[in-house]
Amino acid sequence: MSKKMLFIFNPRSGKGSIKTRLMDILDIFVKGGYEVTVHPTQAYMDGFKTAKKRAGDYDIVVASGGDGTLDEIVSGILRVDCTTPIGYIPAGSTNDFANSLHISKNMLQAATDIVEGVPHAFDVGKFNRDFFVYIAAFGLFTDVSYETNQDLKNILGHAAYILEGTQRIFNIKSYKLKVISEEAELEGEFIFGMVSNSTSVGGFKKLTGPDVMLDDGVFEVMFIRLPKTLLDLNEIIASLVGGNDTKMIEAFKTSSLTVIAEEEIPWTLDGEYGGEHTMVEIRNLKHAVEIMLPVNDKAPLINNVNETQEESPEPELSKTSETMEGPGISSTPESSGKPGLSETPGTAEAPELFRKPEIMEETEPSRESEATEELPEK
Repeated sequence: MSKKMLFIFNPRSGKGSIKTRLMDILDIFVKGGYEVTVHPTQAYMDGFKTAKKRAGDYDIVVASGGDGTLDEIVSGILRVDCTTPIGYIPAGSTNDFANSLHISKNMLQAATDIVEGVPHAFDVGKFNRDFFVYIAAFGLFTDVSYETNQDLKNILGHAAYILEGTQRIFNIKSYKLKVISEEAELEGEFIFGMVSNSTSVGGFKKLTGPDVMLDDGVFEVMFIRLPKTLLDLNEIIASLVGGNDTKMIEAFKTSSLTVIAEEEIPWTLDGEYGGEHTMVEIRNLKHAVEIMLPVNDKAPLINNVNETQEESPEPELSKTSETMEGPGISSTPESSGKPGLSETPGTAEAPELFRKPEIMEETEPSRESEATEELPEK
């Protein structure tokens, strides 16, 4: 009996490059023993809705697109407490998460790695009622990704973000806020805040600091204070570029934190609009999702993939079509009982430091509630 795969892809991501490789990708999946259901996303949050509704009926869900597409699929899976593992074929303009995990930029190789790879758990962020895969941020340049026109992204790629960002440099806005965590308490005016689980942000490496691990249960946090003088601004730039110490940048690691602001702050989650909030509670969900990765030691993971391979020399998801019967492709889902999966790794969560008021759970909007069919997909 063949395994079942739900393949969700964004046909517009990364200059629409998947369109010329789609049949080859599907061929790799079928030869790997999968019966594949294909779903091209139709609108903003369509990937979320599809994963939320269908992921539990499949052995694996594969996403292809940019960081925003991956965010939708992971968020949809977690919203219904689904344990189905994922695969990822990066096809966006920046692909920060894929770069962090050293997932191949070659689509066919990435597809092969999904079929032949092994599952590995990684951490996901909980942001009030929403989720994020690798970054939640506000302030300077953070709205560049979701406010940059998709056609411009397709034409210029990563340069489109830089072009859009240069238009914001003289309109720096600051926010008065308080940050509370077990490791640090901050207060003042800030122009930028970032809670990340990635080695790359906006295509730029080293912004998240050293010793970044994607499965250690903690975030890398950075807040940049409002510069009052040119000297302050120079200190910030020198620190970001060369790693110099400065009191203008607050950086630490934590498993959870609360940010309270005097006014609503627009947040970005994995490059997509995350809503405006005066208070957010962010928590690390350790080992929340499993992703198929090639066997290597390059990915920043504590539990080395090679060690996983030694413990499970013949993981179920790495079997080829030689031992399967009747693999194929279907354009519509064929529901059945939820396929059996191997037990997921420990999902120990970081201690929740703050009790969320009951009224927030009822009234705090999520991206799901704000999505409409008329919105174009980013």
